[in-house]
Amino acid sequence: MNATLDKKLRPELIIRLVGVCFFAYLFFGFMLLPCLNTLTSIFNTKNPAGERDAFAVIRFFLAGTMGKFVWNSLRLAVMLVITVNVVGISIVLLTEYFDIKGANILRMGYMTTMIYSGVALVTGYMFLYASDGILTTAMKNAFPNMNPNWFSGYNAVLFTMTFACTSNHMLFLRNAIRGIDYNTVEAARNMGANPFKVLWKVVLPTLIPTLFSLTVMTFITGLCAMSAPTLLGYDSINPEIVRLAGSSTADEAFPQARAALLSIILAMFTIILLTVLSAYERRGHYLSVSKTKAKLQKQKIHNPIANVIAHLYAYVLFIIYMTPVVMIVIFAFQTYSAIRLKKLDLRHWTLINFFGKQDYEYLTSRGKYKTREGSISGVFSNEATLGGIKLSFLLSALAAALACVIVVVACNYIFNKKHKKSGVILEYALLFPWLLPTILICYSYRTYFNSNTVWYVGNRNLYYAENVRLLIVMAYTVTKLPFSLRMIKASFYSIDEELEDAAKNLGASPIRTFLQVKLPIILPSVLAVFALNFNALFTEYDMSATFASSYGTSYAMVIQAMCAEEGLYGYNVNASGRRCASTVFIMIVSGLILYLVYGVGSRDLSERLAIRNRRRKFFQRLTGKTDKENP
Repeated sequence: MNATLDKKLRPELIIRLVGVCFFAYLFFGFMLLPCLNTLTSIFNTKNPAGERDAFAVIRFFLAGTMGKFVWNSLRLAVMLVITVNVVGISIVLLTEYFDIKGANILRMGYMTTMIYSGVALVTGYMFLYASDGILTTAMKNAFPNMNPNWFSGYNAVLFTMTFACTSNHMLFLRNAIRGIDYNTVEAARNMGANPFKVLWKVVLPTLIPTLFSLTVMTFITGLCAMSAPTLLGYDSINPEIVRLAGSSTADEAFPQARAALLSIILAMFTIILLTVLSAYERRGHYLSVSKTKAKLQKQKIHNPIANVIAHLYAYVLFIIYMTPVVMIVIFAFQTYSAIRLKKLDLRHWTLINFFGKQDYEYLTSRGKYKTREGSISGVFSNEATLGGIKLSFLLSALAAALACVIVVVACNYIFNKKHKKSGVILEYALLFPWLLPTILICYSYRTYFNSNTVWYVGNRNLYYAENVRLLIVMAYTVTKLPFSLRMIKASFYSIDEELEDAAKNLGASPIRTFLQVKLPIILPSVLAVFALNFNALFTEYDMSATFASSYGTSYAMVIQAMCAEEGLYGYNVNASGRRCASTVFIMIVSGLILYLVYGVGSRDLSERLAIRNRRRKFFQRLTGKTDKENP
């Protein structure tokens, strides 16, 4: 009897039960119930007479101006699909398929969007093209009659997001092209096909599944855009939802229900798109993996005119990508007056935008000089900015790590139960947040947990005071679960089942097999997903804006708020300088993490030994010692 009881209560079973309960709690408590509450709130509105009117918001939507926000988002999403694919496909082909001079340098420029994004990227473009931007100021001096506000609205958002959203192409489409079997390309060329015909007839058809997925991702990104429309003045859905979430019935008619309706509309579009994508994937259109070792060789463009045009196009794109980065880095070391006037002063370089404080003297309306002590301060000496950095770093790291841990454990269960319904149910539960826009999840959290009646969180108001930080971490984690699942699940396919069988034959328990056999194999992929999640969350603005609170002010929100109030009453005089320095800091952090994961972390044993040998020989040349002299 005791032996049977001990067998039933073995550690693996206890851990499995705890895991099932945790996932059920996570799914129903932080995915399903808050979103259902948002859906039902649409039909609980009351008319001016105080009577419940289930269709009041829908009538308001059809009769009012709310429809323009949906149309504007759809318009942006459709155009982004065209422009992002054109630019994204072309930069990948220019660096990976065609033989373009300086391809390595071009690739570095095109990949700059991977180390800064969101508010940092948009403000970088504004630094150049806004009404007081560097290039706009120069053009205004050359052409006095030009409109200084030309970079705003729809065109500015489309331009900015076109170049901001090509990161996925550089990540996924680049890998897809590298996986093409060169033998097929060579066979087509031997049959007399020119390079462009080979590209059109042989290469692009194998990339269609990847391109289809990228197209859906781009459409959803445009539909749910937040940072660019907010900063550049374009009326789209997400900024309107955030505005309505902070409003009250005293300001306008049922703002919360209107925000909920817009969120549901976004969810409907997202669900339709992902359903189409899933149906397409089920048809079996997958990337073919070459059985040969033939590596793709770059194709030369023999037509001299086409070759010149391709090089010009490549370097024009390079200039567009690199100009904001270069200008921000340079101006990060300029004085506040040079930054405000958007004029380089190469005689005066300073670190004040990063470290230290200075007093600021200004002339009052009464003609007297007044001093604000420490008003000119750097990123790491300004309490508000430093606080935003610490908070964003902590919340982003926690959420990225938590998402990876949950998904790794879940993937192990899914592969162990791949022929059972429980594994399928768990996988679809983790993909559930992908059916909903991020703004809907965050808005649902804000409204649902802003009360003392939610029993499964201890009847605590999670939107109150410091509790909002827990709410932000949960929102960050939930929104990153689907992406983490798709990426980490792919790495589990690389695990040889014979290794697991061998561990079992040696008497290893499932937990020990997972920790000592499976985890070391998938660890590089897990670290890569952690890095991508952290980089995306560290500069995140959209979700933080929804949870707007003095206790949950993220790094991006601090920078944006300071720039909006720059110089007011002599405070935050060099907020633009801090913004430049902050962007440089973000680039360094993101670049370092990506290098550690994709550079150092992705090296196999042979590469590491080769690097160690090169390092050893380098030190031998410096010291003049040989291997025999070394102990």
